[in-house]
Amino acid sequence: MSQLQLKNDSGQQTDASHSGDDYAKGSSYLLWTTIAAFVLVSVGITLFVLSSRKPPPAVGEVTQVWAHEVHTINTPLDANGVPTPGEVFDQVLVFGQIRVRNQSDQPIVLHEMMANVTLEDGPRSSYAATATDYERIFIAYRQLAGLHSKTLVRDTVIQPGQVLDGMIVSSFHISKSDWDKRKDLSFTLQFKFHPDLLLVANGPVIEK
Repeated sequence: MSQLQLKNDSGQQTDASHSGDDYAKGSSYLLWTTIAAFVLVSVGITLFVLSSRKPPPAVGEVTQVWAHEVHTINTPLDANGVPTPGEVFDQVLVFGQIRVRNQSDQPIVLHEMMANVTLEDGPRSSYAATATDYERIFIAYRQLAGLHSKTLVRDTVIQPGQVLDGMIVSSFHISKSDWDKRKDLSFTLQFKFHPDLLLVANGPVIEK
């Protein structure tokens, strides 16, 4: 015989070569079935992750930043009218021109705004002035009149697709030398019921 013939327990002959072929075919089928199942599961997981990963509702940028140093020496008088030792008051006003766009399909509400700076002693944040205080700044510092423009207002509703431009101003009670040693500068926009939007100021800061 050209092929090995075996007898089973019942006395019937079994073709060993044919059994090996069947085993090989079964193993191959099982392998391809496993690969196909793995591919389908991987594709399903990928599609699920992509569908659940929604883009942020708002995007934006810092188009320009200005800084103004305020150095005040206060010399009050005592009860006898004699000047007391002067008190030094330092602060830096930071003006940020901000652009924000609602890229979602629902209105979003601007809730709060602040500027952030990292100094040698650590990070600091300062809330933006209210619309009323914003106007007062330009009355107190008339030399800054050229910066006066529309300000971003809290509780403003930004419609889907709408682009909002405006300025915010924050105050840091630091000296000019500390300000010059800053490591970074950014602005945070907070929205009601939506994640915050952090905008990094990568451009130059104009000193006024």
